[in-house]
Amino acid sequence: MQVSYYPGCSLEATARDYTESIMALMPKLDVELVELPDWNCCGATAAHSLDHRAALNLGVRNLIIAAEGPQPLVVPCALCFSRLKFAQMEAKKEPDLLLPEFAEKLDLLSAVEVVELNRFLTSAEMIERITAAGNKSLKGLKPVAYYGCQGQRPYDVTGAPDYEHPKGMEILLSGLGADVRDWDFGTDCCGASHTIARPDLVYTLAGRLFEQAIKSGANCIATGCQMCQANLDMQQQKTAKALGRELNLPVFYFTELIAMALGDGGYSRWLGRHFVDPASLLKSIDFPAQVGETL
Repeated sequence: MQVSYYPGCSLEATARDYTESIMALMPKLDVELVELPDWNCCGATAAHSLDHRAALNLGVRNLIIAAEGPQPLVVPCALCFSRLKFAQMEAKKEPDLLLPEFAEKLDLLSAVEVVELNRFLTSAEMIERITAAGNKSLKGLKPVAYYGCQGQRPYDVTGAPDYEHPKGMEILLSGLGADVRDWDFGTDCCGASHTIARPDLVYTLAGRLFEQAIKSGANCIATGCQMCQANLDMQQQKTAKALGRELNLPVFYFTELIAMALGDGGYSRWLGRHFVDPASLLKSIDFPAQVGETL
C-alpha cells in the first residue's frame, strides 16, 4: 500500500523519536510512505496567528503537491493535520486570498484525503494488520490513550465522528496486549505552545491529565501528538513541582508501542530520548531491551 506522507517540521527535529518509530513500523505493515516532494511549513501557530493569507497559501501549496500523489495524505502531527484541513476548507471559502498559481489549481484540493496518522493506523484494516503482525505482548503496560484536541476538533473541520471520545488507540493497544485504562480526558488540552508564554497554564492543564491518569490506574500515557508528548514528558517534573507531588509516568508515542509489539529492536534508541525514563517500567513487565543495549 502506498500513501502520501507529510512529516511536518517538528518530526525532523524535536520529535525524531516519533519519526524513527513510524519509519520502523510502516515496512512491517507493508505500507510505503511517499513523502511530499519539496513540502513546506503547514502554516502552524505562528503563521496563522500573524498572517491568515500567508498561512492559507502555505497549506494550499502542500495540498496541491499532495493531489499528485497516492491517497490518502497521512499526517502524524495533529497541528499540521489541523492546519491542512483548515486550508482545504478555507481555500474554497476565500479563493481570492490564494496566489494566482494556486487559485488556478483550486479544484485539485478536493482530491486530497487528509488523514491524521492515529486515525489511519486505527482503521479496521490497519488494526487487523497490526494485531496479526504483533509478536511481543504489551502485557503489563496500563496506558491511557491521549489524543489531544487538535486532531479531533472542531468537528466541521476534522470530520472526526467520535471527536469527544475516540477509541481507536484503545482498541489497537488492547489488541496488542496492553491493559488500556478508561478515562474521560483523552481529548482535553495539554496547554500546547503556552509552555513558552504561560507555563502556569500548562502545569495546570497537564497536571489535571496526570492526576486523572493516575486515578484510572495507568502506569504510562500513549499519545499520537508530539506537542502533547513534549508537554507531558519534558515538563513532567516541573508539573510535579507545581502539583506538590511526585510524578513518574512515561509518555510513549503510540507508534513506539506498536513497533515494540511488532518486534522492532531499535526502541531503546527512541526511548532514550525521552525525559521520563521508561526503563524501569519496561523491566518490571519483562519487556527486554535491545540485545547489547540498555535503556
